[in-house]
Amino acid sequence: MRTQKIHKPTESELEILQILWAKGTATVRDVHEELIQSKDVGYTTTLKLMQIMHEKGIVKRDDSMRTHIYQPVANKESTQKHLLHKMIDSLFGGSPTQLVMQALGDNNYKASKEELEKIQSLLDNLRQ
Repeated sequence: MRTQKIHKPTESELEILQILWAKGTATVRDVHEELIQSKDVGYTTTLKLMQIMHEKGIVKRDDSMRTHIYQPVANKESTQKHLLHKMIDSLFGGSPTQLVMQALGDNNYKASKEELEKIQSLLDNLRQ
């Protein structure tokens, strides 16, 4: 099985990927309508970003019809895993412990009781 090289998406590309992961497939107009809910971005900027993402192989484009339909190439989980490994290596010296300590120790992002229970369950399973 051939493994696909995952290009590191930019922050703007990740925003578009989040929309495509939620929708499955979408036109530039669909993506743009979602983006303008949270940021001031022009349609042509969205179009250009999606064209660049297609060139990078981050998204696939069906151009068999007048309106192009885009969909993500990699699924959300594999992209998250890839970016997480890069972050652990580059920012935390290869230490997942440092990442977790930083994330859980940050007062700006308080884990809910349910999240802490999931984390504890994961830790219990890892110990076994």
